[in-house]
Amino acid sequence: MQAVKNTIAENFGGASHDLAPKDQQFSLEDVPDLSGKVAIVTGGSQGIGYGCTHTLLSHKISKLFILSTSQEVVEGALSSLESEMGAEAASKVKWLQCDLTDWKAVAATAKEIIDATDRVDILINNAARGIMTAQKTSYGVDEHMAANLIGHVVLTSHLLPVLKKTASEGNTVRIVGLGSNAHPSAPSDTKFASLDEINKDLGPNGQYGRSKLAVMLYAFYLARHLTAQHPKILVNTTHPGFVDTKASTTDIHEAYPLGGYAMSVAMKPFQKDQFMGCVSTMFAATKTEKSGQYITPPAIPEKGSSLAQDEQLGEQLMKLTEDLIRSKSDAVAEGCPLKFY
Repeated sequence: MQAVKNTIAENFGGASHDLAPKDQQFSLEDVPDLSGKVAIVTGGSQGIGYGCTHTLLSHKISKLFILSTSQEVVEGALSSLESEMGAEAASKVKWLQCDLTDWKAVAATAKEIIDATDRVDILINNAARGIMTAQKTSYGVDEHMAANLIGHVVLTSHLLPVLKKTASEGNTVRIVGLGSNAHPSAPSDTKFASLDEINKDLGPNGQYGRSKLAVMLYAFYLARHLTAQHPKILVNTTHPGFVDTKASTTDIHEAYPLGGYAMSVAMKPFQKDQFMGCVSTMFAATKTEKSGQYITPPAIPEKGSSLAQDEQLGEQLMKLTEDLIRSKSDAVAEGCPLKFY
């Protein structure tokens, strides 16, 4: 019975979170005071990312970097923040335009952050390409993998010196990758063995699910290697639940013009808002003292699929990621460390 309750709590909003066991309860009111801390949120101007942004600011984060591709969306988000929380809160936000599929640009953005702060306490790798058709980047790499995983690997790797410095001064540093309960839709024979494999068109659900499996494997990889060397750096991955976002109400129409419309309309009453949707991520970003977990709403640790638990698959994924960064872009010339921890 508890498994059924957990499934409801993990995926739907409102009172459903109350169905979780008492020791796995968490709400945004439980986020601690973040005074003095610095955070980064990719895709932090809309959807789940905006829920994270708003929550961090409302709990007194000192500086917040938002990475996003759209200046118009960011300006709208900042206007909303200023009208609701005041000019002082909005002034803590620095927007950096960044396309995660352009790895050299990601490297330059990371350098800009390092030049602007001597600490980073929270890194939320949230931005993602959703359930959409297969496309390739200018590097000739599947867009889902290029943005959802590899762009975040480049960003995180460049930020390692400041992350490690922050931790060495006695602060707990938390890195969060947005996984998904859609990750089991990745093929059971996934090997992450070659570019040809990840460029294979699996259909919209398969493309998305495979990239989210990769995000989870990367988080577990960092937990094994990075946390082992730097115990104050915690790395986890989260599932947000069924959330009302641009991805679920607009982007899905690109992949499924008729079915996507029906889904976005019919399922809307059951979707969480962006604030309920960011609960598990905010737990992982501000509260947990553990590393290497897959956390579902509100704060329920789950194992994930057998592929997500496959350490050898995670090592192979990161080997392929290194090969692609080295061969496909000049992010390495921008100082991207090819030892990812």
